[in-house]
Amino acid sequence: MAAHDSAKTLGRARLSFAREADIDEFADMLGRFERGEITPDQWRVFRLVRGTYGQRQVDDAQMIRVKIPQGVLTVEQLHALADVAERYSRGFGHITTRQNVQFHFVKLHDAEPAMRRLADAGLTTREACGNSVRNITACQFAGVAADEPFDVTPYAEALTRFLLRHPLSSSLPRKFKIAFEGCGRDHIKLTINDIGWLARVVDGRRGFRVYIGGGTATMTTAAAVLFDFLPVEDMLRVAEAVIRLFHERGDYQHKQRNRMKFLIKALGWEAWRAAFDVALAQVRADGGRDLVFDVAPAAAEAAPAWPRAAAPAIGDIARRVEAATLRGPGIVPGGGPAPAGADGFAPWVRTNVRPQKQLDFVSVVVTVPLGDLSGAQYRILGDLANAYGDGTVRVTAVQDLVFRWVRRADLLELYRRLQAAGLGLPDADSIADVTSCPGAESCKLAVTQSRGLGQALERHLRATPDLIELARELDIKISGCPNGCGQHHVATIGFQGSLRKVDGKAVPQYFIQVGGGIDAARTTFGRLAAKVPARRAAAALERLVRLYADEKQGGETPVAFFRRLEVSKVKALLHDLETLTADTASDADYIDLAETTTFRPKTTDGECAT
Repeated sequence: MAAHDSAKTLGRARLSFAREADIDEFADMLGRFERGEITPDQWRVFRLVRGTYGQRQVDDAQMIRVKIPQGVLTVEQLHALADVAERYSRGFGHITTRQNVQFHFVKLHDAEPAMRRLADAGLTTREACGNSVRNITACQFAGVAADEPFDVTPYAEALTRFLLRHPLSSSLPRKFKIAFEGCGRDHIKLTINDIGWLARVVDGRRGFRVYIGGGTATMTTAAAVLFDFLPVEDMLRVAEAVIRLFHERGDYQHKQRNRMKFLIKALGWEAWRAAFDVALAQVRADGGRDLVFDVAPAAAEAAPAWPRAAAPAIGDIARRVEAATLRGPGIVPGGGPAPAGADGFAPWVRTNVRPQKQLDFVSVVVTVPLGDLSGAQYRILGDLANAYGDGTVRVTAVQDLVFRWVRRADLLELYRRLQAAGLGLPDADSIADVTSCPGAESCKLAVTQSRGLGQALERHLRATPDLIELARELDIKISGCPNGCGQHHVATIGFQGSLRKVDGKAVPQYFIQVGGGIDAARTTFGRLAAKVPARRAAAALERLVRLYADEKQGGETPVAFFRRLEVSKVKALLHDLETLTADTASDADYIDLAETTTFRPKTTDGECAT
């Protein structure tokens, strides 16, 4: 049975995802934990399902993860995120690769008021962490992309509402990830999800190609095709059958082997498929229902038909950003390269503006270094969405943000205001737009400060613009540990945090993987090519970019080039950078990027699984 009786969606005017009862229960369970009425393990399992994750810091520091279903944020929700950032966190929030927003260094007793402020705007942390169905993601261009068969947003929202607080959604063997895509280019990375839904129309009927069993981290696995075409009406039943099977047959004992991909491998595809057929028949027998909308969703969004608000003055924006109070520890927004001057408008249009299928409108990608936005920037983005867009924004899987429904005639004025807000950088979704997980700044599992490397590589690339032009389509992703929250396994060049010992002292280093990617041709995972000290990673990247420029064949893309490149060639190219001895190491080699003290790695049991 579903947790909701209605799958109706309201487009831009979404119904709330929050419930006050969830927060009341959180406050009650916190009190019980503090009185010793429940064990630390019971408390941990409970709070994770409510989106509260313990950080590596031994003092009172929590990470609060907010689900942003399909990446859609209203102006009211942007203001709520700003309030939480300023009142309870470090003055800023962090966009993740699963279209969530995270706040770090939140005190445990501030979690409840933070959740209540988010709930006021319809946002929830329910099932954002823990062994649950996580945030359901969707392409940021759904509804406006020229090559989509139909807008997947209402279907993704309907599945979100169906599974949110579903009886099985928070009692699974491990986390469970779902994504929707409609474009010819896969912006959301369907095949590394437990279920991926690709929009298709066959004989006039809407449906999906359904992918199943993908994942990264240990045992990287590309999802297999469960249905080449599944009518949209069957979506809820199929999703519930898959989740029932995972709930019944998954491994609850071994946290490193309990994602659904391991269950499929253990049973074998044919046996898993037979078990799924049984589960689907049971769902049907139990009354599992069709997906039915009162009115069939449109193939695309309608243009906003209301008067737009006045835009804030450029000087006012600059003053608001400058007045923002940001605090550490760790990297804070504003530490990156300064926005380009007025002559940067044309390059920005070339790289950050995308035509919509709707004539005279465009989508604008806002480049967000490291995915960090201050409270002031969240509010300004809301103001600009009202003035130039449709009153919403969408966050992306590469930690950026998108305005939709922008008139071409308004682009210069929007650009000037983004520039004043510190958000006018070009080169969105390019080699210069590096993706990184939070890393050892806060995560218990991380070995290295991956955000430090992300910042260093972005600065290096933007200071060397010829490198960007040599390999614009190359993507860089960084994770501080093998789990791959930065999605480094599917990057053209991926960096995974690690360490080595030199004369008994720890040195931060990165495994460099090449040739990962997801495109129309196939899904590939990066191959380990080198292990380079952190301080030499930028030099290694530059060599790889120039190798591609020198040896690519015709119009060969970076991912195609690195897929065919022999690993031994990369190893030889980077051999001198890999080699580090006590005699050749500098003092800086023993200090992680963005840190000032000697590297002393410390990892503990993380809370990715409970």
